[in-house]
Amino acid sequence: MDNSNDHKSIPKWAFEKIEIKKPDPMWMDRGIQEKEELYHFLSAFGVKQVEHIGSTAIPNLPAKPIIDLMASISSFQHINKIVKNLSLHDWHYVPPELDNQPWRRFFVKVKNDKRVAHLHLMQEGEDRWEKQLKFRNKLRTNAHLAEEYASIKSQLAQEFNNDRERYTEAKTEFINKVLFN
Repeated sequence: MDNSNDHKSIPKWAFEKIEIKKPDPMWMDRGIQEKEELYHFLSAFGVKQVEHIGSTAIPNLPAKPIIDLMASISSFQHINKIVKNLSLHDWHYVPPELDNQPWRRFFVKVKNDKRVAHLHLMQEGEDRWEKQLKFRNKLRTNAHLAEEYASIKSQLAQEFNNDRERYTEAKTEFINKVLFN
């Protein structure tokens, strides 16, 4: 069976190389803007909280120039309506069977075939919610941890330049060290 046409339907942004950029003070402003927009788009579905997380939420930390956000919702009952609503605003839904993270619903905001933001939509009470905030807040308040994380990310971005999943997995040891020490 010839699968050559299957690859054509996969968007360019799905295979972007990992590119770590110097810290940009505008990331915080973009995080606030994206948070406010998402809250506006999602509050009708019961979303009460949207947070800017990830490396772009930590001042002076090199990062992929993608704003990571998470939002909390009571259930995924209206996911089809949410997908339809967000798709009007450049957000692309990555279904759980492709995302392989059943605890969340994942969206990628795309401009000019490049990722500009990620949304991790989680159900209220999801354990990862507090962990994300704790990690972000520890790096915001501890320059040594932020520097160590920057070094690890730089090394892993070179090693796993074309493999986002392996890059993310390889950061787990450091993240757990920060969370549980």
